[in-house]
Order: sequence, then C-alpha cells, then structure tokens
Amino acid sequence: MAPDDTADRQTLDLDRRDGLPAEWLALLERHPRAGWPGHPDLGMTAQFWLERHAAFRRLGAALQDATEKFRGGGLAAPGSSEDFQAWFTPRLQLLLSELIGHHQIEDLHYFPLFRRAEPRLVSGFELLDRDHKTLHLSLVETAEAANALLQALARAPEDAEGTAAAYAQTSARLLTRMARHLDDEEDLVIPLLIKHQF
Repeated sequence: MAPDDTADRQTLDLDRRDGLPAEWLALLERHPRAGWPGHPDLGMTAQFWLERHAAFRRLGAALQDATEKFRGGGLAAPGSSEDFQAWFTPRLQLLLSELIGHHQIEDLHYFPLFRRAEPRLVSGFELLDRDHKTLHLSLVETAEAANALLQALARAPEDAEGTAAAYAQTSARLLTRMARHLDDEEDLVIPLLIKHQF
C-alpha cells in the first residue's frame, strides 16, 4: 500500500496513525521486537539507533515531568523559577538540537541507502521523511513556546501560568508525535538493519 492518495495520507498522518500498514512490516514479522536484544545480527548501527531513540524518550519524559512538577508547585515559589530554568533550558536545547541532527543524518544518508536496499519499503521511508517535516515544525513551535515561557518567567513568574500552559501543550504535542515516529521508524529500520547487517 503506497500512501499516494489523500485518504491514505490522512490515515498515515503522524497525528492519526497508530502504527504502520501490515504490507510494510514483513521484515518485522521475521525479526520481531522481542528478539532484538541479543540478536546475533543486531549490529552496532542498530544498537546505536536504539540507544539514540531511548535517549530521546528519556529526555522528553524528564522534560515533561519537570514541567508538570514546576507548574504544580507554583510558578512563583521562591527560587523555583530560577532552579527550573537552570535545569530546563540546556536539556530542552539538547533534545531539540539532537533530534534535528538525527533527522538530517537519516534523511541525507541512511534513508537513501535503505530505499536502495529494500525498494518495497520506499513508501515507508517517504512517510518517515514526511514525519520529519511535521516534527521539525513541532520543534520550532516548542522552541518558540519555551522562549515565551522563559521571557514570562523573567518578567513576572506569578503571571506566567498561561504561557506555561501553552508551552506544556505544545511540548506534549511534540513528544506524542516523536513517540509515534520513533516506534514506527524502529519497526522499519531495525529489522532492515538486521537483515542486511549494516
């Protein structure tokens, strides 16, 4: 199934889908997730890929947890704004910059290689490319919302609840999209890497 028409594109939209079409998952059936740990053909590239994705998930969850705790604890509590900003800013910058770099390497190097190795999965890698464009917009929106929050906290933490809520909503959308994309990307990429022993 190639998502060429409007209906297919809508069904496979990053905000709507709950997985990939079965037609793209033949390699996953041969190499299911449960068998990845310790698989003799799970090479260094696949291990690195999974480690990077796990790091993105951990950092995203930590940022979300810290934001919720900060909002729940009162934005204007003495010292809390400064402590939150000192912890939050470098970690958010790290997440956003690392995601951008990871996607660029995939788009420019790995995905073209994978398309040649598995032509039947070209549509799947085109979908992942579209995901990257959607995620990039979310990254920009999240950075803008974070900057607005930091500016509001610098002016008057006690008045920053609306800005904090807007950031939390924007960030949650990014993290939801990221989680869906990472899962789907792994379902295509890791079995391919196992098969071809890249």
